[in-house]
This record gives sequence, structure tokens and C-alpha cells, in this order.
Amino acid sequence: MTNKKKPTVYITRTLPDVVETRMRELFDAELNVDDRPRSRAELENAVARVDVLVPTVTDRIDAALIEAAGPQLKLIATFSNGTDHIDIEAASRRGITVTNTPNVLTEDTADMAMALILAVPRRLAEGARILTDRKGDWEGWSPTWMLGHRVGGKRLGIIGMGRIGTAVARRAKAFGLSIHYHNRNRVSLQTEEALEATYWDSLDQMLARVDIVSINCPSTPATYHLMSARRLALMRPGSYIVNTARGGVMDETALIKCIREGSIAGAGLDVFENEPLVNPKLLKLAHENKVVLLPHMSSATIESRIEMGEKVIINIRTYFDGHRPPDRVLPGRN
Repeated sequence: MTNKKKPTVYITRTLPDVVETRMRELFDAELNVDDRPRSRAELENAVARVDVLVPTVTDRIDAALIEAAGPQLKLIATFSNGTDHIDIEAASRRGITVTNTPNVLTEDTADMAMALILAVPRRLAEGARILTDRKGDWEGWSPTWMLGHRVGGKRLGIIGMGRIGTAVARRAKAFGLSIHYHNRNRVSLQTEEALEATYWDSLDQMLARVDIVSINCPSTPATYHLMSARRLALMRPGSYIVNTARGGVMDETALIKCIREGSIAGAGLDVFENEPLVNPKLLKLAHENKVVLLPHMSSATIESRIEMGEKVIINIRTYFDGHRPPDRVLPGRN
């Protein structure tokens, strides 16, 4: 990029120092120093004047915002794996390229899914809260106190056997869980054999037969409320459900009702339908130790954030060097 005008880049949130420093070296980058979510007016102002927009999953880049962009906006390089917050079709109509940061969050997200798979049946959050609420003053060990459920030997049903779902399956198998999965397409025979995994082409049939469900599918119109009231009702009494994918895959109102009625034993959620807002009824269930709630932190490692930033930088540099960015997102594939 020597002797070329640096592209103007607008970054909507604070990124790791090493990423921001490199962006300032390579581009005319406008940082978000105080990490305050950008307002709609600020986003509209940015797309009207910059060459590159670097949003995150919390920014809504809809058709109206894209139509407000000036002719100089050539690239939306989102700092995220998912792209459901961007209207890819609208961007394509305007000749704006969209890129993402795939294949970075797999292991971290799978770690968190496995952590919730362990935490919910074993009552880990409840146990920790007992000590902190009582300031360390507890009655001591008892044979029948804080009894949870063993995860080894249970059946785990994975919804979405992509990279993350497969990574969850590897971890779960090591903990002695029996792997079952539902996916649009069956995985390879080698993968099935390595994981000793059972494929179900019917999600309904799988849900009725497993003890723990892990949601690992992408957010698309087809997966919105995939776990509907009808499907949640198919789960076995005493079963658990974990979601580290997207909040919209779960019908939260139906889930709350099932847990209240006892038809599902509990849930571990890292994502919510109306983030950053969390349903007060879910918070109440958490206080009653019936669910474990986390603030969308499954991918929150410094390693993943730096790798994501590096991908954003590569996509921007590749585009302005006149080549096709490696992580281009095409319409109909988000």
C-alpha cells in the first residue's frame, strides 16, 4: 500500500490494542476510544464519508443504512463470524463487498458450550453463589447436599454439526457422553466413526431421546425459533438445554414456561433473543438456580479477538490491493 492513499476505516467498537495499532499504521482509521455503542446517526454519518465500515454483531447494518451510504463506501468488514446483522443483499445491490471473520471462534465457543453442559446439571453456578452470598460461611459437606446429575453416560443432542458443533462433540465424547446430532447434511463417515456419533435426520425424534441439547446452528430465517414451544415440549423431563449460538434460535417464552412447569430441568444460555436486554423472567429463574446465564462471552478470549482483528485487516488490505478478500460473504450465504 506504499504511495497509495490510505483507505478511511470507521471502527464501531474498541478492539484490542495490538489490532487498533496495526489499523492506525495501515489505514486512516477512526477508533472508538470509549467503546460506546455507535448511534444510528453516527453510523449514517460514517457510511456517508468513509471507505470501510468495521461493525460488530451489535450494529444493525440494514438496507436503509446501506442506502444512505456514499459512493465511496466499498467494504463492510465485520468484526464477527456471523453476518445476520448485515443486509447482504442490500450491500450487494450497492456494489459493497461484505467480509467476516470465520473459523476463529470455534474452539473458544466449544469450550463455553462444554462448560455450560457441565455447569447446569452439576449446579456449579448455584454452588459458587452459596459461598459468595454467605461470605464463605456454610455448614460443610453432607452426603445429600447440592446433589446434581452425572454427565458421563448421558446422551448429548447437538443441533448444528458444523465446526463448532463438531468441536463440542469432541469435548463431550471425552467426558463420556454419547453423541447424537441433527444437521442439514450428514457429516462424513470418518467423523461419525471418530465421534461414535448417531445422526438423526428428524430433529423432533432426536429431541425426544437425548438428555442434554446443545444448540450450535447459525442464525438464519430458517432457524428462527427452531426450538419452538412444540419442539421444547418433545424434550424429556429432567433434560437440559444449552445455547451458545444465537438467541433467536430459541423461543425464550416457551423455554421459560417449560422450566417453570418442570418439563425441562434447566438451561444454560450465553445468548438471548433481545440482546443486550435479558428477559426478566429468565433473570428470576437464574436467581432461583434453575438456569445459568452468561453475557454472550463464549468467544471472549484475547486470542480470538486478536485473530478476528487480523482477519479484518487482511480483508481490507486484500480488497484495496485489488484482489478478492479471502472472507467475502456472498448473498444468500449468511
